[in-house]
Amino acid sequence: MMRKVRLTTAQALIKFLNQQYIHVDDKEFPFVEGIFNIFGHGNVLGIGQALEQYSGHLKVIQGKSEQGMAHAAVAYSKQMLRQKIFAVTTSVGPGSANLAAAAGTALANNIPVLFLPGDTFATRQPDPVLQQVEHEHSPIVTTNDALKAVSRYWDRVTRPEQLMSSLIRAFEVLTNPAIAGPATICISQDVEGEAYDFDEQFFEKRVHYIDRKLPTQREIEGAVQLIKDSKRPLIIVGGGAKYSEARDILMKISEKYDIPLVETQAGKSTVESTFKNNLGGMGITGTLAANKAALQADLIIGVGTRYTDFATSSKTAFQFETAKFLNINVNRMQAYKLDAFQVVADAKVTLEQLDLLLEGYKSEFGSTIAQLREEWLAERDRLSQVTFNRNQFEPEIKNQFTQEVLNEYADALDTELPQTTALITVNDCIEPDSSIISSAGSLPGDLQRVWNTTIPNTYHLEYGYSCMGYEVSGALGIKLAHPDREVYSLVGDGSFLMLHSELITSIQYNQKINVVLFDNSGYGCINNLQMENGSSSYFTEFRTHDNQILNIDYAKVAEGYGAKTYKVHTLDELKAALEDAKKQETSTLIDIKVLPKTMTDGYESWWNVGVAEVSNNENVQKAHESRMQKLQSAKQY
Repeated sequence: MMRKVRLTTAQALIKFLNQQYIHVDDKEFPFVEGIFNIFGHGNVLGIGQALEQYSGHLKVIQGKSEQGMAHAAVAYSKQMLRQKIFAVTTSVGPGSANLAAAAGTALANNIPVLFLPGDTFATRQPDPVLQQVEHEHSPIVTTNDALKAVSRYWDRVTRPEQLMSSLIRAFEVLTNPAIAGPATICISQDVEGEAYDFDEQFFEKRVHYIDRKLPTQREIEGAVQLIKDSKRPLIIVGGGAKYSEARDILMKISEKYDIPLVETQAGKSTVESTFKNNLGGMGITGTLAANKAALQADLIIGVGTRYTDFATSSKTAFQFETAKFLNINVNRMQAYKLDAFQVVADAKVTLEQLDLLLEGYKSEFGSTIAQLREEWLAERDRLSQVTFNRNQFEPEIKNQFTQEVLNEYADALDTELPQTTALITVNDCIEPDSSIISSAGSLPGDLQRVWNTTIPNTYHLEYGYSCMGYEVSGALGIKLAHPDREVYSLVGDGSFLMLHSELITSIQYNQKINVVLFDNSGYGCINNLQMENGSSSYFTEFRTHDNQILNIDYAKVAEGYGAKTYKVHTLDELKAALEDAKKQETSTLIDIKVLPKTMTDGYESWWNVGVAEVSNNENVQKAHESRMQKLQSAKQY
């Protein structure tokens, strides 16, 4: 007879989490590292009590914002190459609603994370409880239903015995490379405390095997033929290549067969920037070298990429009439994109098998790779030396603002520091093994273009969702993943204002992060988009009621939290701040005042965005006409 153990539903949950292991490439280790929490009604008396009694090896970390701590959990999993996770528990109502942005971030980026929001009463006896929404058409709809659209797996547990099958299904999703994403299990708050005689076997050690999916013979033969028939193949290194740990074989194939590498945001730092055949970022935020190579390519080999509009320049980056596509991806849906020949398999093992069958092949890129790379490095060097002139426009600076407005910003922020110059200085000054993180605004474009990595997996960009507020919270997640590294959150003032709550958590738990804040007093990226498409600058700058530029002392804000802070207006001040920050044991914030319109530009790329078809502004009319012309050359599926 099977032995039983009497536990509450929440206690059973925590005991189960402690016993989940993952097996990858002959290595076995616990899968769930810990659990972030903000306790409230709906989880404090259930999951809270269970953690107090049965936390086991789980690290329990108190967050400051549900969205913030969830972002930290997402970043942790991403940095650990999806091989370890944190769970996240919240109260009902607003607490669970605050998970939506982070859940969307995890889903868009295929990152496993376990969300455990509290829910209303299964019995419905005290309905409506505090923070419960009500619908005339159904009594079973709660705030947590909003999370269905941003979860890979979603369930509501209204009986203790339902927990067992729900958890097993959730962990299948969490440990499946093809469909990895957020799993949400909503447990009714009365059920969390309800006892049940669980099978003791349910709490035995459970190992989830991540076996590398092998390509079929048909897939390999087809891929080999496509490559051998091509003259100028190009490899796009996506996030899947990083998670597959395909660095060595990518470099081998690239060098052996003269095939250039270009990167997506998720794929950057799979292969370090210093590799001679790495042409850098691809697409709208890409380098001139990568975008030129893409237009020359007759075969695009997508390795673990989703082909987002930024990577493909809204499907205008390639010669679609002549180029063919070969996609290597563990996810069948992604492999089908752009009418590609599909290899539904692990990136690393597929590339290793291709290498064995391509002997004697050479692309015709040859010395072109080095020429394109040299041209781009010269451009990067120029960007590192951009200066601002108060008396006339410099060609390096976007001239959508008048000189008078740029001078106004220089006076208001007391700076003449261009963003690209400051960013490259940061790149040059921090230790090579440091991890950096960013997510939204103009910084991701600058970073994908000019940030050079010399050590793999040190570049962490969330650009599948480009979620503002991820940067500071995510830095905490990276620090938990790599406690021996310095971690730098590169964030704009707009994103910082949206969410930086976990800076406090980093100080509380002595997990040092460095926030490098680029303040240009506005949503600069969107201001560029607005003005480049014919509109005036309209509600994208940070100005007061009497039209004065806001000058916020972000250093003083972080100082109040307990961080070591620095105010920067010049390159010398920036270099000094970066050096001193390395010596600190607590979290730091460097408040850099930079001029707007001093970020990098598009480098022969195009972004398809909606432009008003009818307008009394002649410039908007021209922008719409230009968009319609560009659409004629874009692939439609």
